[in-house]
Amino acid sequence: MNPAAPLRIAIIGAGWAGMAAAVHAADAGHQVTVFEAARQLGGRARGVPLSLPDGREVMVDNGQHILIGAYAECLRLIRRVGVDPAQALLRRPLALTYPDGSGLVLPDWPAPADALAGILRARGWSWRDKRALLGAALGWRRRGFVCDERISVGALCAGLTPLLRQEFIEPLCVSALNTPMAEASAQVFLRVLRDALFAERGGSNLLLPRVDLSALFPQAAARWIEARGGHVLAGQRVESLTWQAPHWQVGDQAFDRVLLATSAPHAVQIAVQTAQAAPRSIADQLHAWTHGAAALKHRAITTVYAQAEAGGARTLLRAPMLALRSGPSAPAQFVFERDAITRPAQATRLLAFVVSASEGDRGALEAAITQQAQAQLRLRVTPLLTVTEKRATFACTPALARPPLAVAPGLLACGDYVEGPYPATLEGAVRSGLLAVEAMEALR
Repeated sequence: MNPAAPLRIAIIGAGWAGMAAAVHAADAGHQVTVFEAARQLGGRARGVPLSLPDGREVMVDNGQHILIGAYAECLRLIRRVGVDPAQALLRRPLALTYPDGSGLVLPDWPAPADALAGILRARGWSWRDKRALLGAALGWRRRGFVCDERISVGALCAGLTPLLRQEFIEPLCVSALNTPMAEASAQVFLRVLRDALFAERGGSNLLLPRVDLSALFPQAAARWIEARGGHVLAGQRVESLTWQAPHWQVGDQAFDRVLLATSAPHAVQIAVQTAQAAPRSIADQLHAWTHGAAALKHRAITTVYAQAEAGGARTLLRAPMLALRSGPSAPAQFVFERDAITRPAQATRLLAFVVSASEGDRGALEAAITQQAQAQLRLRVTPLLTVTEKRATFACTPALARPPLAVAPGLLACGDYVEGPYPATLEGAVRSGLLAVEAMEALR
């Protein structure tokens, strides 16, 4: 093949990883076709409609997500496809505060001065709490945010005070890694802290989407790709591939490279089906890759959208996002006030309660969150929509072996679960997509 010739690339899956790869490939001049089984783009970070009791329909998400200022590649690609982050995202300094006002708020200062000042000013923390966290943070920084890959966040933070472990480390860990601190990888946690709190000014800022997640990037990316001659085919499920050296067949179309950009379980299904009719050497590589991908353990995330009773106050919460004290009878770790973020023309009084690493059935979760809202927010709420992504993320445990990008000749995988430095986040997914395209080009 002429090294300068564009590649014919098939991307299976139109989530954030797949669409990031598609944009990157199209930008490099390659011929891109995206196949998506669902009608809605976005994968595990997509918009969904919600009907209000008054008959209005609003767009929410299959799970309340946030971005942070350190998500450089997400922000770059959002801009590249014509979406203005300043309009589409509400940017606020990092705040991990509770309904009573206690907790951490960072000032808008350069890093790491913002983190240090935020710790010193934290409300509801004793000087012992603050000294312990400052000492630990400075120690992590001196060691380059590197630790033994085999230890958990719980072990890393064993020297911190009970209040810090319960009201700072645990919610931060479960929101970033979707894994309880007793089981979560300390090394990945430190990497997130480094990039978010100690790298650059604004890196720790919270970026709360004002538009639904499909509109924020995947839909705009699809329009951008199609304007450049590519194709985004929604409602087109791919069950398996066919190897006809040196190409892969997707249906009746031949491609130089194929990228599996689905969730890990769906990528495993495609690889297993493909191996059945593949030559022995290809089948062996497919089975080797699926062995690692199938071994991943997954965690669920539930978002309960609930409407608060009408009242005199214009705002329901003291901030657009608050941490909640969670436990066996209080499952949500965070709550978001949708109107404060999206600024609708007519109030919806919608709250989004997020339950990371969620367990239990929908009815039990809704009942518990209704009680939690009354107890911690002094609000009566009525659940309207509950969305559980059963395989929202992988369990980010110590020394976890994640599957590689390369699957078989000309066949690669991308996604937030593929080998990389970040946990299951939008930035991790996007970066995986970019790396996959670069790896495809390097094969020529």
